[in-house]
Amino acid sequence: MPDSLELLPWQYPKPFVCQWQITPEQIDHYNHVNNVAYVGQLERTAWAHSNALGLSIEQYQELDRGMAISRHEIDYLAAAVLGDTLGCATWIVACDNKLKLARQFQFIRLSDGLTMLKARTEFVCIALSSGKPKRMPKVFCDTYFNALLTPLTK
Repeated sequence: MPDSLELLPWQYPKPFVCQWQITPEQIDHYNHVNNVAYVGQLERTAWAHSNALGLSIEQYQELDRGMAISRHEIDYLAAAVLGDTLGCATWIVACDNKLKLARQFQFIRLSDGLTMLKARTEFVCIALSSGKPKRMPKVFCDTYFNALLTPLTK
């Protein structure tokens, strides 16, 4: 296992990374992690990154704005099992400073460096009060655009 999560074979530089320890309730009848558990971890990783960037659910609520998922594209590359620990990375790969944002994800098993999952999630900014698309507030634009993975760092 690498000394640092940042040393894993990530597809892009400078990932935001958190760890995920697989527990019994995440295992399905095939004895591997259920796909719903992966979707939940995508959400937890995205929120952890947003929080690390300085955005909280309380700010979202005060601004009456949120980034709602409009599309998931998930490639399940290998099956995680009970006891595995995964490094879960995300990068912001698109931000139009208006309505849309996209994140790329990669989950790597720490024991052997194998990529278990790659995913892309697209978000649209909405008013929390109505669920309708609304322009991103300045703090969203500034925060997410400044965290954007640029083509020069690919």
